[in-house]
Amino acid sequence: MQKQATDDEAAVRLMLGLRTWAVVGLSPDPTRDSHRIAALLQRRGHRIVPVNPRVDEVLGEHAWPSLADVPADVGIDVVDVFRRSSLAGAHVDEAIAIGARGVWLQLGVVDEAAAARARAAGLAVVMDRCPAIELPRLGAAAPTLA
Repeated sequence: MQKQATDDEAAVRLMLGLRTWAVVGLSPDPTRDSHRIAALLQRRGHRIVPVNPRVDEVLGEHAWPSLADVPADVGIDVVDVFRRSSLAGAHVDEAIAIGARGVWLQLGVVDEAAAARARAAGLAVVMDRCPAIELPRLGAAAPTLA
């Protein structure tokens, strides 16, 4: 169990240092968690790529209906999933297909089988955690963007 905790910590640090985050389920509603977390990441210098088939734009960025619709030259590093656990696996599979470096499943989003598929494909995985909690926890050791 200690190995998994160590792997999780390394994945958190890796992903928080990556630049381009596709946020699946990003809401245009500023009271929603997905919006607040994406705005936080954007303020820290991350590029946010909204993925939501119901909107055209969020946080000043063009929204895409699915990960497959995002042009390859955007270079998605992290796929951040704000969807129910029962829907997360399909987005993890999309993240693998587009060549993302990691998948981050937000608080309450757990899909062990999808996480195993992502790890087997070489992706870093963070599950049931939130960047807004991890950043203050890391404090001065938080990765910064190059």
